[in-house]
This record gives sequence, C-alpha cells and structure tokens, in this order.
Amino acid sequence: MAKIRVTQVKSQIGRLQNQKRTLEALGLRRMNQTVEHEATPTIIGMVNTVKHLVSYEEIK
Repeated sequence: MAKIRVTQVKSQIGRLQNQKRTLEALGLRRMNQTVEHEATPTIIGMVNTVKHLVSYEEIK
C-alpha cells in the first residue's frame, strides 16, 4: 500500500478544537514536523479535514 508524508505548515493557534485534535491524531504537534502514514481512507480523510494547515505528498 502507498504511504503519505504529511508536514504541518501553518500553526494550530486559533483553530477549531476538532482541527487541533485531528492534527494531534496525525502525530503533528509543532510547525514543520513531518510524519508518514499508510494512505488509508481514514488518514486521507483526516488530511482533507486539515488540508489548509498541512502539505502532503504520496511516497512510492
């Protein structure tokens, strides 16, 4: 299965509580932190929820 690399590029200060929780669930706790996850529908949905705060790319 493919992997996805997610990097937080904007601050979570002043964001809605559910967006903060989504970032934490993805494993992102600070700016410019990068994590890798399997590209499952659940993870892709979480990334779409906070897509204005993160950048992401697919890893082969």
